[in-house]
Amino acid sequence: MADKSKNLLLIFIKNPKPGKVKTRLAETVGKDKAYQIYLDLLNYTISEAMKVDSARQVWYSSYIDRDDKIDEDSFQKSVQSGKDLGEKMMNAFAQGFKDGYGKIVIIGSDCPEIAASIIEDAFEKLDEFDVVLGPSEDGGYYLLGMRQLIPELFSNIDWSTERVLQQTMVAIQQKKLTWHQLPVLNDIDTEEDLKKSRFG
Repeated sequence: MADKSKNLLLIFIKNPKPGKVKTRLAETVGKDKAYQIYLDLLNYTISEAMKVDSARQVWYSSYIDRDDKIDEDSFQKSVQSGKDLGEKMMNAFAQGFKDGYGKIVIIGSDCPEIAASIIEDAFEKLDEFDVVLGPSEDGGYYLLGMRQLIPELFSNIDWSTERVLQQTMVAIQQKKLTWHQLPVLNDIDTEEDLKKSRFG
């Protein structure tokens, strides 16, 4: 049996502010509705994360919010650092491995189909594979897991585009790593995404 105390779940979030979150969605539904949807998605993500048998960390985009609904007894809180999303994620993974975790999985907070069972499956698959990826329908990914730091997965990626998953796969293949793909899920970035989800 793998030691689940050595599993770490990272959740990357934006500090919620109207007009600053879900900006593509806000273009058509308005910033107030987009803000509320972001909060709903965040609350859902946190509730699913609570069911996962692992250590848990929330990484904020700007500052640590001590007054939000995220319980500090259940989630260690940190602030993202780096010049782009790739560097920020790499730094969070690097810190986790430095702290002694053996398997680390990262998710965002905009996937309404994410479930504790999927995250648990990602940790289990890391017993067999170097990398686990959860592809999203828009060409990105909603989950990335690894059992050692692989810097190549965080550089030369066109973040926030439909090329993210493809470019990540190229890096995995160039490094001759083993990988496992989770089910394809839908992130909410646009009104069309929203309509396809139960939040719509």
